[in-house]
Amino acid sequence: MEELTDLSMSSASLVDASSFGQLLLHFFCNLIVVGIIIHFFYYRKSHRRDYYFTFILISISIFLMIYLLGDVKIKVGFALGLFAIFGIIRYRTESMPVREMTYLFVIIALSVINALVVDVSYIEQIGTNLLFIFSVWLCESNHWLKHVSEKLIQYDRVELIVPARREELIADLEKRTGLHILRVEVGHIDFIKDSAMLKVFYEPEGDKINTTDTIIKLPRDDE
Repeated sequence: MEELTDLSMSSASLVDASSFGQLLLHFFCNLIVVGIIIHFFYYRKSHRRDYYFTFILISISIFLMIYLLGDVKIKVGFALGLFAIFGIIRYRTESMPVREMTYLFVIIALSVINALVVDVSYIEQIGTNLLFIFSVWLCESNHWLKHVSEKLIQYDRVELIVPARREELIADLEKRTGLHILRVEVGHIDFIKDSAMLKVFYEPEGDKINTTDTIIKLPRDDE
């Protein structure tokens, strides 16, 4: 009789329906919020399927690792360590763009918060997630802050880079690029090769983001 009792107790400890249900509830709550941010805010402008895939899997991995760790101090230390690791992350030889890095931090923060808020009320958890969604929407919206894209251009007519001929410079760039240019910043100047590096600020068409704006040269075949 005692053996049967011990067996039933061990089976109950192996399968805890309430604990597993709580895990699934927090997991799908986190996945839904992260999916909304990635799909409706990030992917709508960037159309980068590689980062879409990366953000989703990182969110799932971090949530499960943080949620299943036993001690709260270990959870917090592990979360801070993840921030430090992803703060210096590099994909191959190209550094991660600022926008993608920002979304990565948001995804990590959301996953950590949703994994740690087991003891708080569901109202607080839902409110926190809604605040994240509202903040991302506000930052991505063009209603209060107009989006301006920038592009690096190696320019060959150095006689137009002087401040007195700025209007001529902008007119020439608009004619050659077809962009509505707002302003131009002059960087490195090479008088030997008659070239200069310009940073051009322009109004993008629609709300899509060009992820190759900051590329200044074509990659070599051996890279």
